[in-house]
Amino acid sequence: MMKSGTDLLRNWIPDFLLALALVLVPLILPRLGFAQDTINLVLVFGLFGIGFDLLFGYTGLLSFGQAAFFGTGGFVAAYLLVNLHFPSVVLALLIGTVAASIVGALAGLVALKRTGIYFAMITVSIAEMFFFLENSPLSAFTGGENGLAGVPAPKFYLGFTTVTVGPGWKMYAFLATFFFIGMVLARRIVTSSVGHVLVAIRDNALRAAAVGHNVKRYKLLVFVIAAAYAGLAGGLLGVMQGYMPPDAFTFDTSGQLVIQTVIGGLGTLFGPLVGAAVWLFLRDFLQGSLGLGAAWRLALGIIFVLLVCFLRRGVLGGLKDLVSHWRKPAHLASDAHATRAEPAPDAAVAVEPPAAAPRTRPNGTGRTEPILVASKLSKRFGGIVANADIDFSVEAGELRGIIGPNGAGKSTFFKMLTCEISSSSGSIMFQGQDVTRLDVTTVCQLGMSKSYQVNQLFNRLSVRENLTIAALARLRGAFRFDMLRSALKVPGLVEQVEETLSLVHLRERAEASVSELAYGEKRRLEIGLALATEPSLLLLDEPLAGMSPSERADTVKLLKSIRKGRTLIVIDHDMDAIFDLTERITVLSEGRILLEGNPDEIKGSSIVQEAYLGGVHE
Repeated sequence: MMKSGTDLLRNWIPDFLLALALVLVPLILPRLGFAQDTINLVLVFGLFGIGFDLLFGYTGLLSFGQAAFFGTGGFVAAYLLVNLHFPSVVLALLIGTVAASIVGALAGLVALKRTGIYFAMITVSIAEMFFFLENSPLSAFTGGENGLAGVPAPKFYLGFTTVTVGPGWKMYAFLATFFFIGMVLARRIVTSSVGHVLVAIRDNALRAAAVGHNVKRYKLLVFVIAAAYAGLAGGLLGVMQGYMPPDAFTFDTSGQLVIQTVIGGLGTLFGPLVGAAVWLFLRDFLQGSLGLGAAWRLALGIIFVLLVCFLRRGVLGGLKDLVSHWRKPAHLASDAHATRAEPAPDAAVAVEPPAAAPRTRPNGTGRTEPILVASKLSKRFGGIVANADIDFSVEAGELRGIIGPNGAGKSTFFKMLTCEISSSSGSIMFQGQDVTRLDVTTVCQLGMSKSYQVNQLFNRLSVRENLTIAALARLRGAFRFDMLRSALKVPGLVEQVEETLSLVHLRERAEASVSELAYGEKRRLEIGLALATEPSLLLLDEPLAGMSPSERADTVKLLKSIRKGRTLIVIDHDMDAIFDLTERITVLSEGRILLEGNPDEIKGSSIVQEAYLGGVHE
């Protein structure tokens, strides 16, 4: 209980510090030259930027269309208050936020069909379409080029008196309350299971889907969340100014948001607030104090380029790097070699405790029928036939090897089995269920997982965080809307991660970043990501590829240890390892099965010796 109370206090400390900072702002920023209206506008853009940082900084989705949702929320709230004389400002703001969320969901369904630059361009088009709608077809509601004037100030009835939130510090307190609530919610999202999945999508969307997360739904969720933050901020802009300006829909608004977030620091939540303070202060200073007039944009553009060149991670990222640099000598003086020196592979295995009994899914072993059956499975790429009419089955608890020369179709066959790519014809039955037309996420949730020939890891995260992402998919399912609950509260998560760390002999490296790992350690982590999903069938695509002799020997020991109680299919070119590990071997040639048998039968086959093993003898 004491530990739980300590964790709870630690979780709320940043919120207490934020509340204190917001209280102290009126005493500090005016002394630094900030105007009252500028401080209020910083809060609005800081709130606007929180949602964008969740979208871009945490999930990696760069949108240039956030002005569409900013304007939607703002004009819906302003229309309710100005034209319909809505009695409650706060309720109008909430309705505007919901409207922006709905628009965000519809826009997201379209934009998220593409990735990368195509996604960004679609969001630009969406923003331009909304700007046109605001100025032409919907001008009767938005005021067109004139905007909506006369947005009333908030009023609160306290039982004995009515408080009107006018301009100045009262308005600051009103805006600061919304910003505080928005930041508290965003911090909960980031530390939740949903937050972990968003970061995984940013680092490697392919692997996030392969370990069992529904990437499309999570992308749509964060897109809607960002739209909601934008809509609320847009409504607050109209309330703060008493006027909803038409330029809320312009591309310039979206561009300004992107620049402010980059200046402050991506993936920090506070970055947009800091970036808005820097941007708006410099704007006022260059226009007012220096009298540059319209040339302020040129000067501010030069300053932005310099900031990006010398502070690539933004102001907050630069401060974080500076603090890390100051702390580095103190903690490296005693354990530099301990943290960076790689333990010998054999020693690492020797010191690990015995592996716990494997946890696999129900019906993973002990079945009377094969766990996996592929019938007449074929894959064609245009006129090229990668696999043709493959009949393949694996018994529960078996360790099957697949061999064949380069170009034999082994990796394509694996991708079809795990539904990364769809087959041209044929069927796949897994644990008695037809999975032929399912996707890789659904198949992983059913209990079939795969490690990749080329490492597919979350490279900016630690070893523990990598395994946590995979374990969360197993424990929570493909998608769950639990974005306000800490990931650490997911039942069984810690135990599953610790067990997997032991299985792949990486417990001593749990807190190390993936970028710090040796190649052999990365290969073990690659296997660990698949193991953390507790598969009943595990497919390993060339787990020994690129390893030194000592690393190969270590990984073979690992495969022997994890095979107990599991069904494994292994592709590899190391014939000695395959013959040592497997009970039955399938030989592929030109996309077809050439031969199946036990290791002795494969070794003794003259066809296999001549065509694939080069005359290997016992």
